[in-house]
Amino acid sequence: MATAHSRTAARYMMAPAVTLLLGWMLVPLVMTLYFSFSDYRPLRGVFEPWVGFENYVRFWNSSSFADSVQTTLILVAAVLVITVALGILLAMLLNEPIWGQGIVRILVISPFFVMPTVSALVWKNMMLDPNNGIFSHIWRFFGAVPHDFLSQSPLFSIILILSWQWLPFATLILLTAIQSLDSEQLEAAEMDGAPPLARFWFLILPHLGRAITIVVLIQTIFLLSIFAEIFVTTGGAFGTRTLSYLVFQRIVESQNIGLGSAGGIFAVIVANIVAIFLMRIVGKNLDA
Repeated sequence: MATAHSRTAARYMMAPAVTLLLGWMLVPLVMTLYFSFSDYRPLRGVFEPWVGFENYVRFWNSSSFADSVQTTLILVAAVLVITVALGILLAMLLNEPIWGQGIVRILVISPFFVMPTVSALVWKNMMLDPNNGIFSHIWRFFGAVPHDFLSQSPLFSIILILSWQWLPFATLILLTAIQSLDSEQLEAAEMDGAPPLARFWFLILPHLGRAITIVVLIQTIFLLSIFAEIFVTTGGAFGTRTLSYLVFQRIVESQNIGLGSAGGIFAVIVANIVAIFLMRIVGKNLDA
């Protein structure tokens, strides 16, 4: 049994690690907050340490801000719907006994281990290219004019690439959940004459509730800060500029550290609003 002396000693021993961890987590956020209230443009030699909320007002009134938030939310929602729906379907198919089941499962989840930059380059040059991409060859095979996806359907293209990347993750989590389902319940429902759709709706889908919640929460966290795929494919043009990409443009391309930092704080606020919404609405499944 731990005594008061041993507990005190444990706190002293843990204090350096906890302090280091807190510093590592908080220093970048505090620096961003500090620069957001300053006029800092290093290439022009401008540094005014305090300009109040000027950067926040400028960023909020920017015509790009509302569009970037809308693009971010559309992109996140679309990828979540596609990956969860197809993830459930793929997980159910992979749960069935087939020849080479282990190899098929590895092939299905392998896109998740491809680096975002590499997958974006592959899709841009080998799949969506209007001249030499696979899709353009398919279009020509059927006598149609090839479609330039990245300029004519840019947001759809980004959603397609992200869905391809995140579908294996959703499939893996959902497949694990399906395998934990009691097969006797399904057999009993089948013997009672329940059709496949009823068995899915009343047995399988409720069982997947916690797994779907985990997929939605984890994917949302990463999708809110998506960057590499947009940078490689469209460069933020054609209406694909998300909030994180807008912050990048303000800091790196415009070299306005103060304005970009204010945008970074807005991004943190939007991410927390979305996280709270998800935890209240979707996260209830974790308590079920």
